[in-house]
Amino acid sequence: MSSQDEQFPAAAPDPTPPSADDGMTWWYRWLCRIAGVIGGMSCAFAGLWNCVTINPLNIAAGVWMMLNAFVLFLCEAPFCCQFIEFANAVSARADRLRSWQKAAFYCGMAVFPVVLSLTLTTLFGNAIAFATGVLYGLSALGKKGDAISYARIHQQQKQMDEEKLTGSLEGQA
Repeated sequence: MSSQDEQFPAAAPDPTPPSADDGMTWWYRWLCRIAGVIGGMSCAFAGLWNCVTINPLNIAAGVWMMLNAFVLFLCEAPFCCQFIEFANAVSARADRLRSWQKAAFYCGMAVFPVVLSLTLTTLFGNAIAFATGVLYGLSALGKKGDAISYARIHQQQKQMDEEKLTGSLEGQA
């Protein structure tokens, strides 16, 4: 071992595993990422358009929308922000978040400019960013069960109900 290896030991593995096993298929994960990038572009263009006015609330909503676009690009497509040193660290941290946390964050981020200034530009500009949050929220619900397992559970519940009913009738006699 060199003196440099002794000076800087290997970093311990991260105790929180990445969200690779969160139940999302590869195509759904890509769908969410693509929706995030398109939502970021939508927020950026609509935010810039919203800033071309004299109404201060529209300007504030436009600036917030451009901030939303930056956050979406930073979390979903860090390769778009190569000039920022911490982009990969932020993206890695965002990947470790659970789907419902991303859903709440993206939806909340998209609702704020609409509440600030309710115009068609803010509605349409934040619609895809909100849809990205909805996609992540749907993935947090999990996969739909198959009919066989539901039928088996229903049969077991029906059988237990019959046993309870016959047990209570025998107790009365």
